[in-house]
Amino acid sequence: MSAALTETPQAQTTTVDAGEESPIIALSEKAAEKVKEIRAEENIEESYALRLKVQGGGCSGFSYDLYFDQPQESDRPFEVRGVKLIVDQMSLMYLAGTEVDYVEGLHGAGFKFQNPNVKSTCGCGSSFSV
Repeated sequence: MSAALTETPQAQTTTVDAGEESPIIALSEKAAEKVKEIRAEENIEESYALRLKVQGGGCSGFSYDLYFDQPQESDRPFEVRGVKLIVDQMSLMYLAGTEVDYVEGLHGAGFKFQNPNVKSTCGCGSSFSV
């Protein structure tokens, strides 16, 4: 997958190799494969990147959002395991050090955020506080 992001002096893409010890945001191999699969199945344009976002709401204060979006000038772009990611500056404060995984289990399947900044989560696991 090779989505093209326009690089500006303010928003240069950070490439993270799988062997790097502490990327700002990481994707598990399984999550990266699933993102690529979804992009192919949905015919998502190459100009779109996967947006990782933290927003207010949920029973613990914040919730995660993950969707394909056009990069904005103020976004911080990354490339992890061949997947183009974009994160706005506010979300990046909360997501630094996070690994996104894809899990399948008895309760369904989905992306799971393993965030070292989280102090508590709600019972359903869809929101958190820092």
